[in-house]
Amino acid sequence: MRGMCAAMLTFEAILLGLSTPVMITVEDVPASTALPLGLGLAVLCILTAGMLRRPWGYTVGHVIQVASVALGFLVPAMFFVGGMFALLWVSAFVLGRRIEEDKRRWAEEGPDPA
Repeated sequence: MRGMCAAMLTFEAILLGLSTPVMITVEDVPASTALPLGLGLAVLCILTAGMLRRPWGYTVGHVIQVASVALGFLVPAMFFVGGMFALLWVSAFVLGRRIEEDKRRWAEEGPDPA
């Protein structure tokens, strides 16, 4: 689970970093607003990807998803793009949790008798 979620956060960091110039040039968001939001969230994504060893790291990841969708109020396209990354995040989280549960169950059952 951690690997998939970390990958999603890493890709999202790239997206958020690239959204910063779009906010400034296309949507005319002041640089004093766009830089902390776009680049700040990008850095937070990278830091959180490294903190996924702790259970609260996933909570921070969920908050990042909400914040990236909320950027849609500044850049309307972020409602869609942020929503897609939020969907990918939830998918990685749910599927990763299922995979870990299956691995745990298979380890408890032991090897199949042949």
